[in-house]
Amino acid sequence: MEYLEGILKIANLILSIVAGSIAISMIRVSSKRKKLNAWVLLIVALIFFAIQMVLGALRAFNIFESAYLTHIVPTVILIFLIVALIKQISIQKGK
Repeated sequence: MEYLEGILKIANLILSIVAGSIAISMIRVSSKRKKLNAWVLLIVALIFFAIQMVLGALRAFNIFESAYLTHIVPTVILIFLIVALIKQISIQKGK
């Protein structure tokens, strides 16, 4: 069972790195258009999500563990999501 958990954590780590790199490449496109301005914040939240997945994989293999980071990073993700939602609502009302 631990073998399967390890494989899933490695797959999760690889997928989070891919998601983070896609998010970084999308920042250039979405920052140029005013209607996609809120997406920049969502992309930053996606980057923090990738960081959270990397920290989770490191914790699963007992390489690195920090209770501080595993609570702060999800809070930062939530803040970026809320701010992006508010910004998108204001962009839509500005039509």
